[in-house]
Amino acid sequence: MTIRSVLVFTLMLLASLHSNAYVERNLLQNSATKQEVKESLVMDQKWVNYPAYSDRQGWDRFLGELKNEYIRIGEEDLDFEWIPIKATDYLEFERSGDRRVMEEPMIANTEAIAHLVMAELAEGKGRFLDPIINCVFSACEMTSWSWSAHVGRQKTKRSLPSYDDPVLDLLCAGMGNMLSWTYYFLKDEFAKVDPEISRRLRHTLQVQILDTYLHNDTFSWMARGAKGSAQNNWNPWCNGNCLMCFMLLENDRDVLADAVYESMRSVDQYINYVKPDGASDEGTLYWEQGSGKLFDYLELLSLITGGKVDLLKDPSVKARGEYIYHSYAGDGWIVNFADAYGKSKGNPYLVYRFGKAVGSEGMMHYAAAIRGTLPAPSTSPYHYFANEPDLYRVLKSIEIRDELLKADPTPLKEPFTWYPQTEVCFLSNDYGLFFAGKGGNNNESHNHNDVGSFNLYVDKRPIMIDAGVATYIRQTFSSNTRYSMWNNQSSYHNLPMPNGSVQKSGNQYKSSDAMAKPGFFSVNIAGAYPEEAKVEKWTRSYQMNGAELRVTDAFALKEAIAPNVVNFMTWGDVRKVSDGKISITVDGVKTQLTYDPKVFDYSIETIPLDDVRLTQVWGDKIYRMSFTAKKLSKTGKYAFTIRKQ
Repeated sequence: MTIRSVLVFTLMLLASLHSNAYVERNLLQNSATKQEVKESLVMDQKWVNYPAYSDRQGWDRFLGELKNEYIRIGEEDLDFEWIPIKATDYLEFERSGDRRVMEEPMIANTEAIAHLVMAELAEGKGRFLDPIINCVFSACEMTSWSWSAHVGRQKTKRSLPSYDDPVLDLLCAGMGNMLSWTYYFLKDEFAKVDPEISRRLRHTLQVQILDTYLHNDTFSWMARGAKGSAQNNWNPWCNGNCLMCFMLLENDRDVLADAVYESMRSVDQYINYVKPDGASDEGTLYWEQGSGKLFDYLELLSLITGGKVDLLKDPSVKARGEYIYHSYAGDGWIVNFADAYGKSKGNPYLVYRFGKAVGSEGMMHYAAAIRGTLPAPSTSPYHYFANEPDLYRVLKSIEIRDELLKADPTPLKEPFTWYPQTEVCFLSNDYGLFFAGKGGNNNESHNHNDVGSFNLYVDKRPIMIDAGVATYIRQTFSSNTRYSMWNNQSSYHNLPMPNGSVQKSGNQYKSSDAMAKPGFFSVNIAGAYPEEAKVEKWTRSYQMNGAELRVTDAFALKEAIAPNVVNFMTWGDVRKVSDGKISITVDGVKTQLTYDPKVFDYSIETIPLDDVRLTQVWGDKIYRMSFTAKKLSKTGKYAFTIRKQ
């Protein structure tokens, strides 16, 4: 076999493993035994390389020109009054599915704490201590630090928090991160006011985070049940923040060893479950909290074990990091399969840190390309979709800010990137075309029932689009209602409807025969449709040739019972030029879609948008172009061409 033949064979073999293949690699546990971890632990917070609160010259050097900016931001919250989270705010999620009524005031509260803490660290005069104390004490008075959408994981399964059953979720772990740093830096200053402040905060962190992490194994993200359980961003996100809390608070070597090794066992289950090719099947929205949090966790693990356990040089970790720059189309546009937004540059600080740690020139160049004016690393929740005030990331970002400012912003774009297990393919060329296509299955985390769909960008403008994710409500994550939402249905993606049917959700609804090479991607999507669709084979192929992309459907049906329909999603100025030709113009970039009018009837549907998470990307409307076959046929081949004008 030639080298090329071996490569193709290997990629096809890997592609055959795409269906959430759990492989028990246990990379972390195989790096060190629990005893070796215990012996290697860096105790008493000696791993922290930031100045003590009292080291004013140290903070001046560390913050540099950012000092006054953090003070200014903190001054805006000097008179902040903690917003109480009412019982009815929690109950509203159960009553109507509305999460925001609880989330928005909680975001304001946590944002204020982060702003005030950074301001006090920057100034060091005690001016911000009283409002910090007010916020800290109010936080300690809360029954739960969990989002209302997640409180139902407690034993009662209801949405009002139980005082004796803490829920350790994304927010709770993030609060632990922030308040553990607050305790670490300011406990002595609190004690000068009243020792009860530090004592109460330390106790609450013990109850909400440390005890719950070690003694409650009911949370699915912990993966303490059957091996091979489905894991997503919750696992590294929560484990990383909880490990941070233990590192900052726990000084008993035995207890710390228990926590560190338990986190290794848990994160191993995440690494075992996700595919090692590095693609983010949850969507680019979750890259920061899946792959990004895995990076944070691995960095922390190396710190606390004095480098004994260090997985940052593993090729699969590098691959997970590089997915974010491979999926970037330019000018703020990014591939948005699954739950993601069409427009997002990402966090340049995180991308640069990650890239530097794993030796990825592409990531570091990408971080420099998206850095913009590079404001002070933000302490605000939801900044870069961070969903929490992550003081660890803020501090680590400050460390590399000057280096990032000097980095080369010239992008390193590769014409062909193939993730054979996840079945995601990126193609680009010198004519300004960038293509993203996917296979996979319809049980991927945050899935949209979109096996075989694609995005097409021309001159850094999206032409064939994925609408993306709307505002999360209870119905978004209910198996009974998620796929009743139009943006989660295959019929509102760039996909066919064989015999008028749509794809179904579930691991069994998947692609086969995926193949990719430079300029080409194809996948059989017949398995993504239910039995009633009567699909025997449906091969969707994409061929990039110069200034055009050719989309081909070759199909065989068991029975032809209804017209086949092929849908394309788009936006901008869409006009039918003539039979067989449709003009699509986005921000002055002109393209033309051609089809055979003898084969299809064409129609276009305007889809009004009223959800802010969609309108901020696409405006007030997008379009679905539908091509309905004029004849019923059991076999055939359809072809469409999208060409840059």
